[in-house]
Amino acid sequence: QVILDNGLVKVSLSNPRGDVSEVWYRGVQSLERRNHDKNRGYWDVVWYEPGKPGNIDGMEGTGFRIVHQAPDLIEVAFSRSWNISRRGSIAPLNVEKRYIMQRGTSGFYAYAVVERLKGWPDTVMDQLRIVFKLDKDRFDYMAISEERQRVMPTQEDRDRGKRLAYPEAVLLTNTSNKALEGEVDDKYQYSLEHQDDRVHGWVSTRDRIGFWLVFPSYEFRTGGPTKQELTSHVGPTLLGMFGSTHYAGSDIDTTYRSSEAWKMVYGPVFIYLNSASTGSSPRVLYQDAQLKMKLEESKWPYGFVHSDDFPSWQQRGSVSGRLVIKDP
Repeated sequence: QVILDNGLVKVSLSNPRGDVSEVWYRGVQSLERRNHDKNRGYWDVVWYEPGKPGNIDGMEGTGFRIVHQAPDLIEVAFSRSWNISRRGSIAPLNVEKRYIMQRGTSGFYAYAVVERLKGWPDTVMDQLRIVFKLDKDRFDYMAISEERQRVMPTQEDRDRGKRLAYPEAVLLTNTSNKALEGEVDDKYQYSLEHQDDRVHGWVSTRDRIGFWLVFPSYEFRTGGPTKQELTSHVGPTLLGMFGSTHYAGSDIDTTYRSSEAWKMVYGPVFIYLNSASTGSSPRVLYQDAQLKMKLEESKWPYGFVHSDDFPSWQQRGSVSGRLVIKDP
């Protein structure tokens, strides 16, 4: 294990895989302890070679290194390289998953540098994401916007329900919380456009603790600001979707030919933890997370990222003006 600890938050990372196995805050471990430690906080990519079945690659690292260490910040990396002997077993990608922790910050940053070299096999990537599976005994309240937040059913409630026209839609017929009985649960009910999905997450009403995923920018998410995407859903599961075919189909697939080289930085995103006094409304925690999101947004592009592949503000330009579309 690799431990990042700043006195506010302690994060355990599996070595060399680079999965998030524990997140401690105010004496509470937030991730689902009954899951295997590679099924708590992880990255994955859905991919296939044209004409072949789809696969899920957990983007597991095979090597670890400290990228940067200073009194106020540490950045670590878990990496793996692809070669032809691994064709068919993992996506033809070089992967480096990175985590950053700063002193005095109630959370940590995560990002990935993903690369393919010229001459590698034709590849289609349907989906790339980061996922957190939270403790189902604690996290019961989900918030994705000021208007869309509520106490949620459990996975067991779904399992006892009646499946409807497609697997994601379930009629809740025998719930532990009787106030939810008769509702339909469907993860697609909780989708948002990228431009509106800047912070979402879960609250433990028992502990008055929030676990949030903050997008300081949507520049690294495919599909543009109006692309709809999944956020969080019953589990409790927290999703950070960077690219997918949801609501768009194969037209928005990430497709590469063997003649094409490519590199992409996904993130950083910020995983934020907060707390409130006993008896406080969960909305208080969401409102605080919104304030944190605005602060992170104001710092973009981050100046503390130690990667040559992440352009600093000095390396960026800007475009301003008015876009006029004429539809005859």
